[in-house]
Amino acid sequence: MAARPSWEGHLRLSLVTCPVSLWPATSEAETIRFNLINPKTNNRIRMQTVDAGTGEQVARSELVKGFQVAKGEYVLFDKEELDAVKLESTRIIDIEKFVPRASIDRLYWETPYHLVPAGKTGIEAYAVIRAAMARQNMVAIGRLVMSTRERICAIEIEEGGLVLTTLRTAEEVRALDDVALPDLPKPDPKMLQIAEKIVEQQSGDFDPSEFRDRYEDALRALIEDKRKGKPVRPQKPANDDKVVDLMAALKKSLEGGDGRRQRAERFVAAKAKLKKAGGRTRAA
Repeated sequence: MAARPSWEGHLRLSLVTCPVSLWPATSEAETIRFNLINPKTNNRIRMQTVDAGTGEQVARSELVKGFQVAKGEYVLFDKEELDAVKLESTRIIDIEKFVPRASIDRLYWETPYHLVPAGKTGIEAYAVIRAAMARQNMVAIGRLVMSTRERICAIEIEEGGLVLTTLRTAEEVRALDDVALPDLPKPDPKMLQIAEKIVEQQSGDFDPSEFRDRYEDALRALIEDKRKGKPVRPQKPANDDKVVDLMAALKKSLEGGDGRRQRAERFVAAKAKLKKAGGRTRAA
């Protein structure tokens, strides 16, 4: 399915405005999705909208949205009434301020979109805004309405364009004080020294192509085995309750003693080599 813009409107910096559109920067198109199936008939199950009080089925076209104000009491709204709630950010991303990227805690970053010019009329204004941001090395903060919600957003430079990322609000981010974090002991100096060497050994640049969803790969293999009629035998869960000698584990890790990881890395490398050579891969 061809990609479609998620939002269309205008980007505005003070009195400078240009038409833009937002395009999803990520995709879940290749993610395995299961259907609910009746095993007796091998037919898919359809979800029905049923009145909780009468038990009667109701057509989706007849439904409206409601907000519960008391138990069993709702304020009802039709589409026209909800559409009457119009904010300027419904069609305009108004840049309100510029901030250093490091000042935005990573917990606030949410969903990225490519922010691109829409049409030829605003390309010059788009280029001017982008160039000014690049020279100042700042991130623009604005607002826009998506999926019936006004979202805070951050706009930053990407190669050849701009990327907009929606941000969570302060109410959506849980502080560490709300989590039962135990008091951490002071690390043993010898253990810390070994751990630092392990970190140094495994340091490098981030390359997303090195990482695959191994669970997704395992699911695809399981699907292929089932399709071929092969028996599926559940694996025994690993015993994570046993007491581990931390110093011994650190020393073994420093010596490269993690055999499972090495085998997994060899498997991924061999699979990539086979794919590059044009070998057959499992059916999706």
